[in-house]
Amino acid sequence: MTFTNHLRTRADAIWKSQFQHPFVKALGDGTLPAKKFRYYILQDARYLEELSRIFAAGVTRATDADTALHFAKLVEETIVVERGLHESYGKRWKLSAKQMRATPQSPTNYAYCRHMRSVAHEGTLGEITVVALPCAWIYCEIGKHLLRKGPPQASHPYRDWLLMYGSPEFAEVARWMRALVDRCAKSAGSAEKARMEEAFLISSRYEWMFWDMAWREETWPV
Repeated sequence: MTFTNHLRTRADAIWKSQFQHPFVKALGDGTLPAKKFRYYILQDARYLEELSRIFAAGVTRATDADTALHFAKLVEETIVVERGLHESYGKRWKLSAKQMRATPQSPTNYAYCRHMRSVAHEGTLGEITVVALPCAWIYCEIGKHLLRKGPPQASHPYRDWLLMYGSPEFAEVARWMRALVDRCAKSAGSAEKARMEEAFLISSRYEWMFWDMAWREETWPV
């Protein structure tokens, strides 16, 4: 069993619960209230800013040119492609990119980003990659799950989102990151692999919490 397959097995209950979350189910069938989707997109736009920094940390920790270049490509794609999707929704809501970036982070989003930042600051290349892996891998799996009956109709309100995250191109991001994590794990000691597993499981939990945060339209309690 590869290390990432081991991680996937350890996180199985967390991942399965995401497929059943009411936000994900409503997103897939198009019944998600527009207000909740808008909340989600604005928070996700803030999250992507942090994710691009995590990928940038991968550039600096890479031990070979090809890995560094691939991480640099992920930085660009996160900023250009995914943010482009978010900003297309922003235009529908008459929000500028600057206004979207001014959205305060929710408690869950703030905590998730600080978790990733802490690992990126202190961790190895394997730890940096694995802390961001659940985001790519889970979205890939959810995208495929929601498109299992075929592409959404043109009238589906969240068609663009579903097509992006269910695409072969996005699946390739998760595949590359998994391969890098597996490669790093082969040379990692037991302590490092334990840290990688912990980072992966925490990020997986935060991914569930992100859906739940958006479903509840979470705000700071005080």
